[in-house]
Amino acid sequence: MLYDNNIPVRYPKGAFAMGTVYSFTGASILASIIFSLLLFLSIDEDPIMQILFGGLAVIFELGKFFAWYEFGERRARRNYAGAASAFAFYAVLAAISIGGSVGGINSATNQAQSHVNVQQSKVNNYDMQIAAIERQIELNNSAAEKYIEMERIATGVARIQRENDELREQQLKLAAERDSLPVVNQGSVIGLIDSLAQSLKIQTETAQLSLVIFLSVLLDFFAAFFVGLIGEELRFRNQFRRVGPITIDTYAENEVKEPELLTNQQHDTNAENTETVEKEPVVPKEPEKPKSLYEQAIDALSTNQVNCTKRAVTKYLKTSSDEVDDIFSRFMEEGIVSKKPNNHYQWHGVPDTAEAVS
Repeated sequence: MLYDNNIPVRYPKGAFAMGTVYSFTGASILASIIFSLLLFLSIDEDPIMQILFGGLAVIFELGKFFAWYEFGERRARRNYAGAASAFAFYAVLAAISIGGSVGGINSATNQAQSHVNVQQSKVNNYDMQIAAIERQIELNNSAAEKYIEMERIATGVARIQRENDELREQQLKLAAERDSLPVVNQGSVIGLIDSLAQSLKIQTETAQLSLVIFLSVLLDFFAAFFVGLIGEELRFRNQFRRVGPITIDTYAENEVKEPELLTNQQHDTNAENTETVEKEPVVPKEPEKPKSLYEQAIDALSTNQVNCTKRAVTKYLKTSSDEVDDIFSRFMEEGIVSKKPNNHYQWHGVPDTAEAVS
């Protein structure tokens, strides 16, 4: 069986995963192209120049992502010099693209901010008119106090009061017109910029520029990540189809065979060449019967494995002393063993063995 060292740790992504990746990649590239177009199209009002600059923006965006894809391909082939050149080309195009995205997002943000500023200027204009009327009323009140001091209440104060009443009516009318102005819906981006400016204690313009740069860089990196992911998945699919490595499933389904030696192959070849030779039947051997305790004791004493004592034979045979007494009684009857005056036993051997020895 042949094994591959590059066993894959996963299978290729399915249709749903790849569809999601392609959707995110297309959406991010399209957004980056649109923001770049917002800047390049604002360079000149001439339609021909707008077409030229718009085409230039699209070429820069598509070339940037293809350079990033080529960087991944060359790095996978370990062509580090080519990968460095592709990365340098991508860095230049990415800088242009990020600058275009910053300008486009900033232009769109300024346009949204301009609507808020126009509406706020109208409100400020009404506030200024109301404040001017309020100052005129205060001046009239000061003049009325002087008329009172000069005891000309009937002629001066009455006229001033009539003027103040007219000014009050005009002031109320302006306030009603100011309050009737439509409320401008502040966008979420504008609100986010104002919140950042207040929390960081910086100017609104600085917060707007920082947010625009962050979004532009994030959008560019987001698109580059998914482009690199597509390239890596395509390389993995090609390797998976070409190599066809062993996986757990295929290993379980296939029958594992033992490795065969060359000698086995030679025997197989010789067997094929001698097909006409008949094989002799093999008669299975009968299993040997286990020896009795008597026979085991004779074998042990004949080969001097134990001493000729009941204790040694009992320990060797791992049996009871009664059975050993019976065995020694049989030995004495057959003349294999004799008893000495000190009650010790003496081994004489089996008659056939003793005659062969003599």
